[in-house]
Amino acid sequence: MNAANSSLLGGGGVDGAIHRAGGRAILAACRAIVAERGRLPAGEAVITTGGDLPAARVIHTVGPVWRGGGAGEESTLASAYRASMRLADAEGLATVAFPSISTGAYGYPVRAAATVALATVAEELRRARFVREATFVLFDDATYAAYAAALEELMQSG
Repeated sequence: MNAANSSLLGGGGVDGAIHRAGGRAILAACRAIVAERGRLPAGEAVITTGGDLPAARVIHTVGPVWRGGGAGEESTLASAYRASMRLADAEGLATVAFPSISTGAYGYPVRAAATVALATVAEELRRARFVREATFVLFDDATYAAYAAALEELMQSG
């Protein structure tokens, strides 16, 4: 899973790392997508080859930029995870790995993002025909702690 910017052409953070490690095939595929449909809006997802990565496919999604919480950020973030999960399922993928979307340069508070991410992915796992496992690959101990706390809260609430 790639937390991309809307240009799909690489950048910093997870996006840049995926493009650097995946090589030219990912960039070429992203350029073709942008040429065909334009920039990817926040909350949507597309899929490309995995290029030189060990993963066969990369799903690229754009999360929202945090603007204080009153600009639809929560629903857009949920849409990014939902669209990614549904695309993975439509492609027949059994597993998917997510970063913490929008919590880096886009400034979404990690704890709030964790709640949205975990609830949305859990809901989509229940609906999925093929996806059986979703893993969150988190940047640091503080992000892991926020996701662990959000998971504990979600498990207690239902």
